[in-house]
Amino acid sequence: MASKSKTKTAWVCSECGYDAPKWFGQCPSCKAYNTMKEFRIEAESSNRYARAEQAAATSSARGRTALAGTSDILDLSEIEAKESPRILIGFSELERALGGGFVPGSVVLIGGDPGIGKSTLLLQAMCKMVALGQVCLYASGEESPTQVALRAQRLGVNTKGLKFISEIQLEKIEAIIEETSPQWIVIDSIQTLFSEDLSAAPGSVSQVKECAARLTRIAKRKGIGVIFVGHVTKEGAMAGPRVLEHMVDTVLYFEGDPESNYRILRACKNRFGSVNEIGVFGMTDKGLRGVRNPSALFLAERREGVAGSVTFINLEGTRPILIEIQALVDKSMLPNPKRLTVGTDAQRLTMLLAILHRHVTLSTYDQDVFL
Repeated sequence: MASKSKTKTAWVCSECGYDAPKWFGQCPSCKAYNTMKEFRIEAESSNRYARAEQAAATSSARGRTALAGTSDILDLSEIEAKESPRILIGFSELERALGGGFVPGSVVLIGGDPGIGKSTLLLQAMCKMVALGQVCLYASGEESPTQVALRAQRLGVNTKGLKFISEIQLEKIEAIIEETSPQWIVIDSIQTLFSEDLSAAPGSVSQVKECAARLTRIAKRKGIGVIFVGHVTKEGAMAGPRVLEHMVDTVLYFEGDPESNYRILRACKNRFGSVNEIGVFGMTDKGLRGVRNPSALFLAERREGVAGSVTFINLEGTRPILIEIQALVDKSMLPNPKRLTVGTDAQRLTMLLAILHRHVTLSTYDQDVFL
């Protein structure tokens, strides 16, 4: 059987809210008579939700809300609206995906498959930040200091001045933030953190929500830029609760074929810029390098005069990109011909074949189509 919670008695003045250890006929604070009221309050619990409920109950007993006076009510028309200057670090493709540069005080979530290059990209970016005089803190919950130092050595980046901790407890990270007052923080990754206020394991829905929410509040209160690294599921979506993407300002996805040296950084949410821009990177022995002319990259191996191959102009944000589309149509030996696509929408292929049949009288009902 669950043990009964302990209670204690408190005497509170109904006029001024004065707390007294015992009953008084006259309130020692406001000098009013017969205003002391008795309240029974449960003893403090180790659970954070119970503590919040107790604080609210005590505040109600005093006749005022728990959060009264903590936030000022402002007239929106009187608030000075000014944009924060963006920080440019010379990493043009990353800055393009972010909407034009790093915004101080913003919270960014970046996800991608394991080994795609998320940690490499952020380590390079933070080293460039430090070179500009920014105070940066890199918190890794997945790799030891030796592993990160070896990666930095392979990349050939200057890590002097970059603060690093290998820690997964949220309270310790918060204490280090208060002590060092960084301007930028990298959390690699948010799924490894845990708060001692919760009994759930790291990576659970409750832990991810709690840790992200508390770090986001710190970022907004102190104007610190926070970058979360997030895991992805087998389907390619961000792992964890969907509310995690709602908490942050920008969500970036790192995409790429594991057998290819090229990566694409795509924004699916950005409160400070467009979500249509993409950043294209090439993985080298010295880390990720921005590709300034993606069209030349995508058409590098294309041969002229080959049947079933066309060049298509795709507009990604403000940058037109030339890509190659290949199609193959072959007679099918099956009652249901195949319709296979790679990198394109299968439903769009079905629509295009219907248009060809309706307006060009080109039948493909007995043909396998690969796009």
